[in-house]
Amino acid sequence: MTLFSKLLAFSVLLMLIALILFVLFGQITVRRLRKTEETKNALGCEFASGWDILNAAQALALPRYITDKLAQSPLSGLYADRDLLEKHTSTFDRGLAKIFWYTYTISVALMLIFIAANSMGLFD
Repeated sequence: MTLFSKLLAFSVLLMLIALILFVLFGQITVRRLRKTEETKNALGCEFASGWDILNAAQALALPRYITDKLAQSPLSGLYADRDLLEKHTSTFDRGLAKIFWYTYTISVALMLIFIAANSMGLFD
């Protein structure tokens, strides 16, 4: 087993954990937010089924200065409303969103970095 395949297997394991957290966050938090009339339309644009789960996790996980910048941009309709989501979520929901979002982004970033490094021949 090469170093590249070991590192790629590690990032795939992180992605598997992120996918489990995606389902948990969707079933525990976003399902409740979809049923609430006030937050139903505040989950951002849904490009594909389940995209609102990513929008809600992003809004609850990113630092406030980033979400404030996103809310002021002309594309603010694409993103979930952080202030409204914070009113209707608990500390557990926000913690689960942060764990899911950072596991997901780190695993994707690691995969892309490892694949790019391998294509440049750094693992040879």
